[in-house]
Parts: sequence; C-alpha cells; structure tokens
Amino acid sequence: MTSRGTSVPLRGSLRSRGAARVTASTLRPIASRLPYDKGGVQVARVLVEVAMRLCGSRLRGTKVTAVSDDGVVGEWVDATKPGFPEPNVAGEATGVVLYLHGSAYAICSARTHRGLASRLSREAGLPVFVVEYRLAPEHPFPSAADDIERAYRWLLERGYDPGNIVVAGDSAGGHLALDLVIDNARRSVPQPAAVVLFSPLIDLTFDLAEGRERVRRDPMISAAGARALTTLYTSGQEPSIPRLRLAVDAGTVLPPFLVQAGGAEMLVADAEYLRDLVEANAGTCTLEIWPDQMHVFQALDRVSPEAAPALRRAAQFIRTELGLTAIPSGHSVL
Repeated sequence: MTSRGTSVPLRGSLRSRGAARVTASTLRPIASRLPYDKGGVQVARVLVEVAMRLCGSRLRGTKVTAVSDDGVVGEWVDATKPGFPEPNVAGEATGVVLYLHGSAYAICSARTHRGLASRLSREAGLPVFVVEYRLAPEHPFPSAADDIERAYRWLLERGYDPGNIVVAGDSAGGHLALDLVIDNARRSVPQPAAVVLFSPLIDLTFDLAEGRERVRRDPMISAAGARALTTLYTSGQEPSIPRLRLAVDAGTVLPPFLVQAGGAEMLVADAEYLRDLVEANAGTCTLEIWPDQMHVFQALDRVSPEAAPALRRAAQFIRTELGLTAIPSGHSVL
C-alpha cells in the first residue's frame, strides 16, 4: 500500500521544497561533474559528510561505542532515555536495530549516519548498531554484503534473539538488507523481526530510476551518475547474478517491511518495485511515499520538517513488530 493517511501529508512543506530546489542547483551539478574514480570518490565522501553534518542533527547525550570484534566493525549508537530500553529477564535490551547505511556502496560511513542513528534510537527507545562495512572501489562486491551477513550473525552469536532484531537501512543499505534476508532464507538462518528501509536502492542497473527521471528529475544526482558510483562496487560482475539482481526463490518467507521514500527522488521507483516484490512472495510491505521529499530525507531534519514524523512512524513500526509497548509520552524527540 501507499500510505496517504492523515500522518503523511499530501504535499511537502515549503521548507523541504525549497531545500530540494537549492540542492538541485548546487549539489546535483557537482555530483554530475565528478569523475567517479578513486579521486572523485574521495571528494564525494567529503562533500556528503559535510552535507550530512549541516542538514542533520545528532542528539545530545548520545552514547557512541566503537566496535571491532571478530571481523565486525561498526558502532553502537544509544540515545535512549533513562528506563529505556526495557530489560528482558536476562537484563538485556528487548530489541536492537541493525542499521545498514548508504550510499552507492562507496561514500558514507557509520560516522556520517550518527545523527540519523541517534534520532532513530531515541524514537524507538532501542540501541542501534551501525555496520561499518567495507566500501568500493577499495573493496568491490561482495565485500559489503559479506560484512552485513557477518554483522547479523555476530548479533545472533552474542545472544540476540532474531525476533528481537530489526534490520534498517537507507539507499544501498536497502539492497544490502534485501540481500541479507534472501540469503538468510537460502541458508535457513532465522529472519529478523522486520525490515525498515529509507529510500532503498534495489535495481543496480538504474533502469527503474531512469524511468522515474523521465517523469521528475531527482534533485541530488542523475541516474547515470548514481550508476557510475555503484559500478565501482559491481565492476566485473554480471548484473544478472542472484546477489545483485536479488532474485527471490519461490517459497521464500520474508519478514514484514516498512519502506519510506521521497516523492522527489528517482528511487521512489525502486521502493514501489520492492513493495511489489515482497507482496508477490506473500509478504507484507507498507510503502509510504512522502510528497516532495528528497533521497533519505529522514537524515535531513534541519531542512525537512517531515524527517521527524517519518522517523517517528518508522520507530513505532519497529516497536510494534518487536511486540513492545508504545513509547511513553515525553520520550519522543519531537
């Protein structure tokens, strides 16, 4: 379904629409001219980190703990308030979010996503583990996918029940998340309780995105530019191989999905495709298309007033799927 209820506005706010226009006239031209080689990627990494700091906030009091253990690298981001997360009988958290950041397998990091992770942690009342997976072009396919599989197995080995884990991610993290749950099914590994995705990238050929661009131009980057970046990860691979095409075998049982995408971005086509894919395999997928919003607008709370309510909806979905109570009044960041 596409959510069009009272909580999802019919039109983007004036501030978010203005931010999209500014982005289209500044960031998109730069992104279109960058050479997507090793040097160009280094420039892109700096630009995106600066943009994330300027446009997204990190909550005060957030506890960040670096992890490097048994081949798993990342950081715990915990912005829960006193009394959260609620302990289980063993005295441990009742749930955890495994977060898979974007973008394009080549640019972002756990550090760039601390703000988003902190606000998701506060809203959900749960700790968030952000995986620091290896990036292209230094580490091509299947490095990132292998790192995500290792991180999920690491949580299981440390006593987290799969029913207490929610996998969340954005952009390329969406591709990684779907790859993980498909691979879990093939290996008979227990699935997480749910999957929450922001602006997921699913089609690495970008054919779906190009079709969307003919209707509305993405304010951040062109489909051709995004494809060039992603190719740094998939170089030398056939796009039809299962872990890139994300083929779902008949009878595969998928966890419930919540997918949010911005109406101004080209990957809204991927979000719709993912919804259809999940439902075609007898799964459930709630799709929310937030009008006039940019790619991963949930991370841009300083320029998009819609970021906070969208994140709140995602957090409530997480708590519902984990069987947790609603967050008490006054706990939300809003």
